[in-house]
Amino acid sequence: MAHVVEISDINAPELDVYARLTEAQLRNRLEPEKGLFIAESAKVIRVALAAGYTPRSLLMERRHLHGQGADLMALCGDIPVYTADRPVLEALTGYTVNRGILCAMVRPAPKTAEQVCAGARRAAILENIVDSTNIGAIFRSAAALGMDAVLLTESCCDPLNRRAVRVSMGTVLQVPWAYIDDWPEAGMARLRALGFQTAAMALEDDSVDIDDPALAAAERLAVVLGAEGDGLAARTVAACDWTVRIPMQNGVDSLNVAAAGAVAFWQLRAR
Repeated sequence: MAHVVEISDINAPELDVYARLTEAQLRNRLEPEKGLFIAESAKVIRVALAAGYTPRSLLMERRHLHGQGADLMALCGDIPVYTADRPVLEALTGYTVNRGILCAMVRPAPKTAEQVCAGARRAAILENIVDSTNIGAIFRSAAALGMDAVLLTESCCDPLNRRAVRVSMGTVLQVPWAYIDDWPEAGMARLRALGFQTAAMALEDDSVDIDDPALAAAERLAVVLGAEGDGLAARTVAACDWTVRIPMQNGVDSLNVAAAGAVAFWQLRAR
């Protein structure tokens, strides 16, 4: 049974995970088995628990102890639940705690591209996308619109970044994902070995429209999305089987990467 701990000192070391550890420190690359991430809001925490993630502690606004937080405490087992009124939590975290509940959870063991793509017919490949809001939005679209897996290059924002998890509404905890290294050369070869054809979302003279029948007919297809602003690297585009464009109107030349991803995922989903 979870036990409630009244916060009397916001500088207490056991609260560092919510207040003073950076995202990089939470991730703990040197000792991945000790890595943590923060799930925010009761809904996202329930998604994480249902997906099998292990909670370490809860931080909860006092009014939720007998409200929406009560069932979470029952689900989380024997962990501390740190609590105080909203002003104290805001002083601790440095931001408004949306929905009044945070949960520190154990990061999962890293998976390989081969593991997350086993059996997948559609995958999203994210190259150098650093904005946590875009990462979260892309994962939400991937979950909703038929992507079976997401692969990220090493420079992408961590999908378990607090903001990315929140924006995704917890879908980063549902869609299988992994980092893919040595991109694009060796990474592309690994995709081909898995049976994937690749579609680069880019504005090029030789690009095909997104509704080209050959794309929909692909048995296994990886949709490759590039960084905000710069788009995909030229060598990535050159290495892909197709270069694909979304037709635009009214002089608009491109969409935000998260919006482009949603359009692409819907149109190119497995039929």
